[in-house]
Amino acid sequence: MDDPRVVAFWRERHLCTLTTLFPDGRPHVVPVGATLDPAAGLARVITSAGSVKARNIAPDGSPVALCQVDGRRWSTIEGTAFVRTSPAEVADAEARYAERYRPPRANPERVVLEIAIDRVIGGV
Repeated sequence: MDDPRVVAFWRERHLCTLTTLFPDGRPHVVPVGATLDPAAGLARVITSAGSVKARNIAPDGSPVALCQVDGRRWSTIEGTAFVRTSPAEVADAEARYAERYRPPRANPERVVLEIAIDRVIGGV
């Protein structure tokens, strides 16, 4: 991810949508806050362990799409999501979220959906 316009767009404060797949293949689309780590090739979403989006992620990873739109500008990140549960990974994701949005509320059930980016498309 080396397009500075795309990186800048993902640093602006926008809500996103995350699309995961139910076991039967139907899409599950929900609004989320997300952060981009272009150096690591990752995007992150914080959520509760029991959420549908977290439960839709298989132990060995699952395909997802993360999208944000602002008028005519849009960007979609496609990749493989993994559920991360370590306190260090959760704390890092919370700090990134706080930088883009605001400090998240306390949630002892929080996990991180870490998305290994395969492709970025859009028009910014």
